[in-house]
Amino acid sequence: MNTPNLVAKLWNLCNLLRDDGVTYHEYITELTYLVFLKMVEETGQDDLLPADNTWTDLESQNSASRLEFYKKMLIDLGGHGSRITQTIYSNAHTVIRKPATLDKLVTEIDKLDWYSARQEGLGDMYEGLLEINASEKKSGAGQYFTPRVLINAMVKLMKPTLDDVIVDPTAGTGGFLISAHHHIGANNDVDALDEAAYDRYQHKTFYGMEFVPDTRRLALMNLMLHDIAIDDHHAGILFGDTLSNEGKQLPKASLLLANPPFGTKQGGGIPTRDDLLFYSSNKQLAFLHLMYHVMLKPGGRAAVVLPDNVLFEAGQGAQIRHDLMEKCNLHTILRLPTGIFYAAGVKTNVLFFSKPEDPTQDKGNTKNVWVYDLRTNMPSFGKRTPFTDKHLEPFEAVFGDDPDGRSPRQEGEWSFNAEEISVDPEATEENQGVSDDRLAKSRWRCFSREWIRDTKGDSLDISWLKDKDSVDAADLPEPSVLAGEAMSELTAAIGELEALISALENEA
Repeated sequence: MNTPNLVAKLWNLCNLLRDDGVTYHEYITELTYLVFLKMVEETGQDDLLPADNTWTDLESQNSASRLEFYKKMLIDLGGHGSRITQTIYSNAHTVIRKPATLDKLVTEIDKLDWYSARQEGLGDMYEGLLEINASEKKSGAGQYFTPRVLINAMVKLMKPTLDDVIVDPTAGTGGFLISAHHHIGANNDVDALDEAAYDRYQHKTFYGMEFVPDTRRLALMNLMLHDIAIDDHHAGILFGDTLSNEGKQLPKASLLLANPPFGTKQGGGIPTRDDLLFYSSNKQLAFLHLMYHVMLKPGGRAAVVLPDNVLFEAGQGAQIRHDLMEKCNLHTILRLPTGIFYAAGVKTNVLFFSKPEDPTQDKGNTKNVWVYDLRTNMPSFGKRTPFTDKHLEPFEAVFGDDPDGRSPRQEGEWSFNAEEISVDPEATEENQGVSDDRLAKSRWRCFSREWIRDTKGDSLDISWLKDKDSVDAADLPEPSVLAGEAMSELTAAIGELEALISALENEA
């Protein structure tokens, strides 16, 4: 059984809980409780659990006693066993009301081909479940799940290394940290590290913080199944509000990867941290300011998903953008297409920036901002038209190999439509010899810091491509012609209504 088949079978078990009135999000949490027990048995890690609280103990109960045993078991697991066990089962309770439902779940989970799942990766199996949960609008989990295609591209461009301290201050289900772990493993022999280096990798490399208890529970399970930070002292993802002083538990980062949740700060109000310059009720602006001003080490780099309002909001928004471009090199903005997030209708961007090595160099660090427009004239993405890594390959190519955005770049390269022509690689540096017409059609352009300040007033809401579906007012017919067309349509509609009324009267 391959991973997609296993994921489908596990997800279909939620049908067993529908009669108990269980929501999708409750189901994924309930499944986490049970799958954790099964995974501990399959991987021979019974030492993580308190005595008499294993999958075998649960399975050995008869139908009459199993549900009551399970309820007591959840309480025991929340207060005993390893730290990761206690964290995952913290305040755990079951939403299952019928003994027969639990019996069926235990039986069906036990029947699955867990040997094949181990071979293909238990973490991939669990992430598959999280993705399905996020895609179900009723689950409400979409805000905690960034598309893996986008995560992997951001990680690939930022090139995490064994020397990095990687932090996600809005960790969600842990996708950025896991992708960074995969990237490092693909480019290094982690198993060959000496004891000290391996200990640092496991316990001083990946950090996150999550404010929603159930989401943190899912994240810890996700990290555990990917073999990251699962000992008794380093849970990997801390519980707390990063915009409060609780966030000070996180270390300074050499690499920040994040997608702050959409919307206003929970409960309203402004951040309660005492180490900020600007205090905004716009949660995304607050996170952006926190990340570049406090969390990013000198010499560090960041890739952050942010909604459009961060690019143009006035007042403190303009102050934060100005401060960002002074203290950091905001070298790249990727305008993302709509429809790629499970939170519908959200327009987002990825901001790529880096901090200078010299902490006293806090003025004039942004010289140019390169913008890639992956939004205009793109398909409407969704389940029928999935967003894939192929859509991001042109951007990755022009971004270059340097995670700090210092690779040689030229405007006008790469396009999706045949009529958009790529630039001659031998072109000169100044505008690379691109004609105004061809440059206007390219997705990749450079804007000077001076132009952004003087022309845009520090707004970063920059677009230049013409939407192929838009109508130019200069091309519209004369008003009298438009009015005549409207009158013709109204006359036809009235005629159809009169015919319908006449037909109904004849029937009567």
